[in-house]
Amino acid sequence: MRVAVFSTKPYDRDFLTVANATAGHDLTFLEARLTAQTARLAEGADAVCAFVNDDLCAEALDQLAEAGVKVVALRSAGFNNVDVAAARKLGLTVLRVPEYSPHAVAEHTAGLVLALNRKIHRAYNRVREHNFALTGLLGFDLHGRTVGIVGTGRIGVCVAQIMVGFGCRVLASDPYPNDAAIAAGVEYVPLERLLAESHIVTLHCPLTPDTWHLINAERIALFREGVMLINTGRGALVDTRAVIEGLKSGQIGYLGLDVYEEEGELFFEDRSERVLGDDDFARLTTFPNVLITGHQAFFTEDGLHNIAATTIANLTAVAHDGPDAVTGPPRVC
Repeated sequence: MRVAVFSTKPYDRDFLTVANATAGHDLTFLEARLTAQTARLAEGADAVCAFVNDDLCAEALDQLAEAGVKVVALRSAGFNNVDVAAARKLGLTVLRVPEYSPHAVAEHTAGLVLALNRKIHRAYNRVREHNFALTGLLGFDLHGRTVGIVGTGRIGVCVAQIMVGFGCRVLASDPYPNDAAIAAGVEYVPLERLLAESHIVTLHCPLTPDTWHLINAERIALFREGVMLINTGRGALVDTRAVIEGLKSGQIGYLGLDVYEEEGELFFEDRSERVLGDDDFARLTTFPNVLITGHQAFFTEDGLHNIAATTIANLTAVAHDGPDAVTGPPRVC
């Protein structure tokens, strides 16, 4: 199968090449982000391989279909960047990686919690300047604190297990309670109660019309004052401007982000020589109690290996047996 791989970085090339060694697909690596303007670069390909920040809107999908593409293989779990209805209408098969390493994202979540709490990022910079004062670096014990987990799929369960290990009381909110979370000692409660009682709130639910701006001004008002909010899920789960107001008022005492709702024009590129045009993002970086990483929670050797292996396996299944061969969780439409 001829595959145009968009948004390629050196690590994508390395892991996909290894995974493809025995599969034999013809991979063409493109640095361009997949959009309606770049979709024609896939001319002659049977499939495209897209990443989380590629824009598979209806117009882009139309362009791909006209170029002869039949399959869209996402090397991500989320597919909110795909117009699924348009893909279905065009007869495109959309595949994804339903899981790669829940531990990678969960452990990064824990890292953000620890770094924010103990001010590790600030302490690192102080020591480099030979400033060994402890004023301003005061943290709190995680043991005995309440952690609220919104979304208890595989990642949420891993986070719950980590936090239980720290001795935290763990609350969860999810329309579909997970037996593994319950076995770990998690208590399921309504979202409003979770927000009101938790010292730390961490988001691990998919982005859907129902969860868009799940954390907004109304829900921020429910928070315990000085709450720590962590988002390693999807950027648009959080209303950025409402969160900025929450930081200014002190209702939000700590903010850790690995995702951002307008990250498509920012993340995965070196923009250090440019002035950022996103005023909201620029404002977030001015707060001393905010820690942002550039969508790297998935970025472990194990995660990239699994993403590449599943992506190639999805393509191979379609190439050998047709779209109907992939009927389980990897298939979106």
